[in-house]
Amino acid sequence: MDRAAETGVLTAGRLFRVRSMGARIGRGPSTRSDASGLALTKSPAVTRRGGETAMDRAQKAETVESLKGVFAGAGVVVVGHYSGLTVADMTVLCSRLRTEGASLKVVKNRLVKLAIDGTPKASAADLFNGPTAIAYSPDPISAAKVAVAYAKEKEQFVVLGGLFGDQLLDKEGVRALATLPSLDELRGKIVGLVQAPATKIAGVLAAPGGQLARVLNAYATKAAA
Repeated sequence: MDRAAETGVLTAGRLFRVRSMGARIGRGPSTRSDASGLALTKSPAVTRRGGETAMDRAQKAETVESLKGVFAGAGVVVVGHYSGLTVADMTVLCSRLRTEGASLKVVKNRLVKLAIDGTPKASAADLFNGPTAIAYSPDPISAAKVAVAYAKEKEQFVVLGGLFGDQLLDKEGVRALATLPSLDELRGKIVGLVQAPATKIAGVLAAPGGQLARVLNAYATKAAA
């Protein structure tokens, strides 16, 4: 017996061998040892195929399904670049959207394209390049209003375009949509018209551009889609 063993002191080499032996004790069939005797464990969860783990693939599939639900349930989706925005800036935008019943999501472009592939919304695929986030709401106005207003306030947030139902919008289309009254504003106008004299109703309908008529038609078209 060497002197280290007699004194109970483990040298670095003996400590390494003891730890290696301990690592092998109790290992299942997935444990193997390399040439140095060090135990190596291969977990099925990290088995790679094509550079991805099984967990990676499961998470991506789940994200794609979630995105499908977002696009299916949204009255409007606004696509924008957020490069240059701070975490605080994004938090402010998210809060403003939430106040209006809308939401914000930072997305991976490839997964979005998978989610909308083969659907009427696939026309928006070219919008998804670079650092992309989507603002969306169940009604066709709120997300556009907040996103366009925030883009005016923060030049780092750039509106690229969006979807109004299945209809592709460029950035000008999103801006035009943002000028329409919200559902609450529209309800207020309708109540006001119902209570107004007939001459006032006629005057509103004859106003330049027939704005109210166009708004009502936009909502009617959306509801019929």
